[in-house]
Amino acid sequence: MTDTVRADVQTLWDYMHVDMAPAKSDVIVGFGCYDELIPLRAAELYKAGYAPLVVFSGGLGRNTAGLWHTSEAERFAALAREAGVPENAILLETHSANAAENYLFTKALLAEENIPAVHVLAVHKPYMERRVFAAVPIYWPEADFIITSPQVTVDEHIAAAQKVGMTEKGVIETLVGDVQRMALYPCAGYQIPQFIPPAVREAYDRLTAVGYTGQLIQ
Repeated sequence: MTDTVRADVQTLWDYMHVDMAPAKSDVIVGFGCYDELIPLRAAELYKAGYAPLVVFSGGLGRNTAGLWHTSEAERFAALAREAGVPENAILLETHSANAAENYLFTKALLAEENIPAVHVLAVHKPYMERRVFAAVPIYWPEADFIITSPQVTVDEHIAAAQKVGMTEKGVIETLVGDVQRMALYPCAGYQIPQFIPPAVREAYDRLTAVGYTGQLIQ
């Protein structure tokens, strides 16, 4: 990673954070993806008393379908149990394959189990915070969401991702693709609009110009 690429990645990374402080909630929802630090963050929040239940949501998605053979939710649950979350405090949604399904299927599961979810503490990878913030009013407007993520740097995130089979380029491409979705998804009705500062657009343009295009919507 060149110095210019690193600076541009940091710009996108910082923009995609919403920096909300955790608060007492009805449920913690750990959203599936390749980031195995998510269940550890969820376990940390559970053990700190922020909610009595953890739901892990995720089948296999655009990154994990080629990496893993078990669902994201099952994999995350195993890590959470190892981190001290008891089995009876974990609920699994194992069928969703994209972000929209994460919200809809998890909401349906909680309704089926008669579990109130007025206040939700969502845990996703660091650069998904803003996408969750923008999508919740579309897919789960009746709930009050707080969004958090593993408390790590870009380098720490990439190192953890490499341990499960992602490449540095793959992580950066996923970040770039998620920033593109911030611009495109409101037009499709998938998210509410978010202001994208000029510096973020310029960093995005430079990264796509040097080849970080593998996760772009064409």
